[in-house]
Amino acid sequence: MKTLFVGVFLLIFFILSIPLLFIEFIIGKFNKQLKVRSSQKIVVTAFKMILAGCGVKKTVIGLENIPKDTPVLYVSNHRSYFDILIGYTSVPTLTGFVAKKEMIKLPFISSWMKNLHCLFLDRENIKEGMKTILEGISLVKNGHSIFIAPEGTRNHEKEMLPFKEGSFKIAEKSGCPIIPVSMNNTDNLFENHLPWIRKGHVIIEFGEPIYVKDLPQDVRRHLAPYVQGIIKDTLEKNEALI
Repeated sequence: MKTLFVGVFLLIFFILSIPLLFIEFIIGKFNKQLKVRSSQKIVVTAFKMILAGCGVKKTVIGLENIPKDTPVLYVSNHRSYFDILIGYTSVPTLTGFVAKKEMIKLPFISSWMKNLHCLFLDRENIKEGMKTILEGISLVKNGHSIFIAPEGTRNHEKEMLPFKEGSFKIAEKSGCPIIPVSMNNTDNLFENHLPWIRKGHVIIEFGEPIYVKDLPQDVRRHLAPYVQGIIKDTLEKNEALI
């Protein structure tokens, strides 16, 4: 029933997206920042409704670690499609996600993502991938946070895939803090029961901000495994809370 609920909800949302996106387009002609804020509120509301309808209980830890006056680079593990819903309904700042380039082909979904300043990453083309990173740096410098999963794809093994170093260039070049994000048990909502969605309890924790410029040189040279180690320790700690 939960899978059917999500399907019906998405169908209704797609239909409503036609007038809503037109309204957002008009808003953007007069106030681009207001367009981003209102679009994020609409998407967050839709995501919260999906999570509630699927019986997802969410525990959020560490919101106090997120700076209120500066954009950040959220860096997270990635195990489920539900990571986006869990993450986006938890962040307190204007935030765009880095998604694989194939997402740009999805009708309506890609339109909302563009409104939110999401980035579409070509993982096979280094040159295009670097352009995306430069876009992210520009967005951060203009006050917009970025959420990225450096594993590059959903991973269902116990151990995380190695984090890609290029993902951290946004923080290195912009000077924004990195917020490590750990998400426990999200794959148990869907991926472990394909094609059925199950209710469950997930935990998302935001770690203390990491300022790259304050790190020792040897740690800065190995930034990806350093941040991944923090997330790994947090995931192990929070297993007991599921």
